[in-house]
Amino acid sequence: MTAPLTPHDQHSPHDEPGEGRPPSHGQPSGDSGGPYPSGYPEHPGHASGHPEHPGHAELSEHSEHSEPGPELRAELVRASLVAIAVAVSGVLLGLLWLWLAPKVPLVSDGSAVYLKNSEGEDAVGADGVFTLLGLAFGAVSAIIVFLLFRHGGIALVVGLAIGGVLASVIAWRLGVWLGPTSDVVAHAKAAGKGVTFDGPLKLGAKGALLAWSVAAMVIHLVLTGLFGPRDPEPALTPAPQPEAR
Repeated sequence: MTAPLTPHDQHSPHDEPGEGRPPSHGQPSGDSGGPYPSGYPEHPGHASGHPEHPGHAELSEHSEHSEPGPELRAELVRASLVAIAVAVSGVLLGLLWLWLAPKVPLVSDGSAVYLKNSEGEDAVGADGVFTLLGLAFGAVSAIIVFLLFRHGGIALVVGLAIGGVLASVIAWRLGVWLGPTSDVVAHAKAAGKGVTFDGPLKLGAKGALLAWSVAAMVIHLVLTGLFGPRDPEPALTPAPQPEAR
């Protein structure tokens, strides 16, 4: 017997679609020998235009912005120099305070030490002189800093304030150290009974230590507001004129 012939339009399931015959239903067209169907890139990350590791760009951009720029570094250097210079000038304030502060006369009767002028204001006068000198030094330092650094920012003002506090502390301790001894009993014994001697130089109102910084910040703020650099105003664009008909 003769076997029936297989129709030409009937394909074997093992036939390859790449031999000139259309692919079967459900099978994608293209080269079936590759690991991915035709129309799909082998590396989707490169084909879509996105980097393979997008986190690297964000990390590098964040690290660039986290580092201070050259302008900020220069401003911090100027602020540090101002703070150091102002603090060193506290030595002059201490010497002037020692020279201009009123002396406090004391007297001993052999058993105790008393104020020679019980109603005098010499002790309070030392605080007043220190405060006035601090205000004057603060104003002068603010003017000098403004003239040297007109484009200074907030860091410069902070350096001026910190330097003022340090200068006041240095002036206070220096004046007390160079002034009369704080050992009043020993000084009275050395002077003798009934002999007037100068009492130690003291700063009763510790708030006077802030006079320099407060004056410096206020004066610098006023000078910046009056004579500081101005931002250029944006140019006004003229409105378009209607066309004549």
